[in-house]
Amino acid sequence: MDNTVRGTIEMTAAMAILGTIGWFVVLSGQPVLDVVFWRCAFGAMTLMVICAALGLLRHALSLRIMTMAALGGAAIVINWLLLFGSFSRASISIATAVYNTQPFMLVAFGALFFSERLTLAKLTWLGIAFAGMVLIVQAKPDAGYGGTNYFLGILMALGAAFFWAVAAIVTKKLKGTPPQLIALIQVSVGIVMLAPFANLAHPPADARSWIMLAILGIVHTGLMYILMYGAIQKLPTYLQGSLSFIYPVVAILGDIVAFGHRLQAVQIVGALAILIAAAGMNLGWSLWKSKTPGQAVEASR
Repeated sequence: MDNTVRGTIEMTAAMAILGTIGWFVVLSGQPVLDVVFWRCAFGAMTLMVICAALGLLRHALSLRIMTMAALGGAAIVINWLLLFGSFSRASISIATAVYNTQPFMLVAFGALFFSERLTLAKLTWLGIAFAGMVLIVQAKPDAGYGGTNYFLGILMALGAAFFWAVAAIVTKKLKGTPPQLIALIQVSVGIVMLAPFANLAHPPADARSWIMLAILGIVHTGLMYILMYGAIQKLPTYLQGSLSFIYPVVAILGDIVAFGHRLQAVQIVGALAILIAAAGMNLGWSLWKSKTPGQAVEASR
């Protein structure tokens, strides 16, 4: 099988798995902090087996690499806490749409800390995403929605996107380090961070909760990392970016089918604006025609 085809299948599967994460968080019936702790615990066990099988546990890491990976792990864990917490407040659909403002967080970091130029195209997509955010924020949840605090949920999803961008910036500093090993360090940091606060004295009593938590750790963490990193090694960046939008589509459709959450027209427009803007940013689309060399000469006369 061609590498591109294999990578496309792997990336599609990874994003489809990621799109169902909200279902399992909700169906586990556990407090968010406990969900993240057990995800890290089951994820660490899975990734330990993977890293051992690949011989990565013999990979020597410097103190700097370990420190950077741990910082990225702390950001990832906070990202999960905020994102999972936003599901019960703003619904999986809305939280996922807002969470996809991640590319704009990265652009902001690039401009602030790496002196990267803000082009007209980037500013245009940023403006469209902001307009979509305004539409979502000003909309009222539908009558069948059972969330507790809509606006707080949106803020939490934005915070999750921010900490994802922090983790992404940190991970860029770890170039050359096996990604499975980085993931193992990250979830291990999560265990240490959350163990003092997780309700370990009263773990879930029913089999269903344990199954949901195990799936979050084994499938949504271990297996998803294998598929996603395998795809990244085989696919060009533009194809990675385009396939990543399977995630929000699956999440939104799943929210409708599994939980009956229907978006209002204005929320649908807002969510589409954010997703289209994020696609434009990731894939380098431009709404503005660049001048040809001849036009540029004429304009300068």
